[in-house]
Amino acid sequence: MECRRGCGACCISPSISGPLPGMPLGKPAGEPCVHLLDNMDCALFGQPERPAVCESFKAMTDVCGSSQQEALWLITELELATS
Repeated sequence: MECRRGCGACCISPSISGPLPGMPLGKPAGEPCVHLLDNMDCALFGQPERPAVCESFKAMTDVCGSSQQEALWLITELELATS
């Protein structure tokens, strides 16, 4: 599955415990990353400074569903189940 342009669910729903560029304390679940653009694309996507944790995330139907709303719900559920 290719990453869905304009989705941004993986930049909002999960927590990230390690530092990110511009977010030295990581990112709480449900808070948009500072690199999420207004069009819901990541400003660091495909860039060498993109964090390893973000680079390792791969879009998959069981995580991303078939829409942004479904992706937000699925990733939030995974976050709650693993927190």
